[in-house]
Amino acid sequence: MKKSLLILLFLTLACGQGAPLLPGLQAATATQVPSRAESIPPTAHKMTPAEDVWPPIVAEGLGRPEPLPAPINTAGAEDSPFITLDDQTLYFFFTPDLHIPVEKQLLDGVTGIWMSQRVEGGWGEPQRVVLEKPGELALDGCEFVLGDWMVFCSVRAGNLNEIDLYTATHKNNIWTDVKDWGKQINLEYQVGEMHISADGQTMVFASKRAGGLGGFDLWTSTKTNAGWSEPVNLGAPVNTAGDENRPYLSPDGQTLWFDSMSSHKGLPGPAIFRSVRNSDGTWSEPEEMISQFAGEPSLSADGHTLYFIHHYFSADLKEMIEADIYVVSIP
Repeated sequence: MKKSLLILLFLTLACGQGAPLLPGLQAATATQVPSRAESIPPTAHKMTPAEDVWPPIVAEGLGRPEPLPAPINTAGAEDSPFITLDDQTLYFFFTPDLHIPVEKQLLDGVTGIWMSQRVEGGWGEPQRVVLEKPGELALDGCEFVLGDWMVFCSVRAGNLNEIDLYTATHKNNIWTDVKDWGKQINLEYQVGEMHISADGQTMVFASKRAGGLGGFDLWTSTKTNAGWSEPVNLGAPVNTAGDENRPYLSPDGQTLWFDSMSSHKGLPGPAIFRSVRNSDGTWSEPEEMISQFAGEPSLSADGHTLYFIHHYFSADLKEMIEADIYVVSIP
């Protein structure tokens, strides 16, 4: 699922819990951003749960998974849900057509990070989060927000890698001070999809850096005066010879959510797992919570609503049709 979308979008989109309500777009800029509805091809088909050949399957005790209604989900692809700590702002990645070349997405003015504010009865009309300067080309995603600070992945001129992590600061109703997160993060530590604890002191991230158990592993690092400490592999039973990716750490630091490209139940597509911190600081055996093309968990502050991405696939599993943001209740 994610590899296909990454190739098409240059981006995978992340995870996590963030912070207070943050407008994502300067009003003067908003008028220049094409609408999502107008950018979606007229031939695009909006999938519904009734048509889904491979619907998400949840663990016993969880509620029924449901896609968020309009105006969040469309016939385009919504990905990388990220709910802020106050539950008032939802960030996500959007591209109008999964099947167009990346170079067209780079120029369409609509592919990138979007945000919606909670309104009575649901969510308001999403707005584009503009992180590039006028005339600058960039593809942005993997958004994480903590207070007035954002981390996101980007493909743009000046990168150290093909995809780098960048930071931005929210000032005067706009995102500004956009800059590469630097060599320590992007080159030395090879940080991929990441999440930072509510107190800003602990980072959990995915990486294929040397010393892992195979594929993408989850690593942890703590904030220091010089940046971030040398990463430590979370080890077994969290990490395996497969891919563990897109982590989310609960506000109290006691629950770790992540996804894996392989279901442990033998079901097709990626799955979402949950591990609980033991009294000695280690992590429990992960439990598969949502299976069948589910990924990128992001949890509400009260821990009772899980946001995740679900990708619709054809019956023969050869074609990804579209992607929607889903929610499921957690007792």
